[in-house]
Amino acid sequence: MRMNRISELRAEKGISMKEAARLLNMPYTTYVNYEKGTREPNSETLIALANFYNTSVDYLIGKSSDRIDEKTLDTVNSIDQDILEYAGNIKDALTLQAMRENNKKPTIPPGFEPMPKMKKIPLIGSIACGEPITAEQNIEKMVDVPENIRCDFSLTCHGDSMVDAGIHDKDVVYIRIQPEVENGEIAAVRIEGEATLKRVYYNSDTLTLMPANPAYAPMVYTGSQLEEVHIEGKAVGWTHWVG
Repeated sequence: MRMNRISELRAEKGISMKEAARLLNMPYTTYVNYEKGTREPNSETLIALANFYNTSVDYLIGKSSDRIDEKTLDTVNSIDQDILEYAGNIKDALTLQAMRENNKKPTIPPGFEPMPKMKKIPLIGSIACGEPITAEQNIEKMVDVPENIRCDFSLTCHGDSMVDAGIHDKDVVYIRIQPEVENGEIAAVRIEGEATLKRVYYNSDTLTLMPANPAYAPMVYTGSQLEEVHIEGKAVGWTHWVG
């Protein structure tokens, strides 16, 4: 090992060998032997010396003329300058930097959950959940929905025909545009310019729109009537209205 490099680094740091030994938490005589070259430090001690003098192990042992290798430089650059100056060595600076970063993280009180990221989608007219009503294809306003919900627009429900599915009067339903749905899925369905929200069931040449409320009868379409029925999209979620 190039012992003169340790001596040079210590001199630049402006400390005595006794002070260096104390800061490195090693016996004074041991440190002196390292500087004089009468004793070889093990790999763990080499790393400690390199961190203390903000350099690389390769520089200490004479394998490189660069005081800081690329990896060590990246580590140093990740540390705030005021912390690096205060700590005086990489190891302690990394500890202080981690403490600072942890203090930056918000502490969430027990029982609280962070709000999800939101996106805006159009609220388009209304959709019937009982007797169909005319669907207005105008954007009433933009509403916020969680970003992870894949939907294209929303509709306000009127009526109670879908209460057993958890959808109530004035709830806002999120719709993903698609021309077909699987049997039993809830869809926004257009019927001759009007729209309704129902579970969809296919059976041969028959399409049944099933309410989720026994007080309402199924809406059955067959033959040429199917030409009047168009699936606007699949319901992928909803928000309960509170009033």
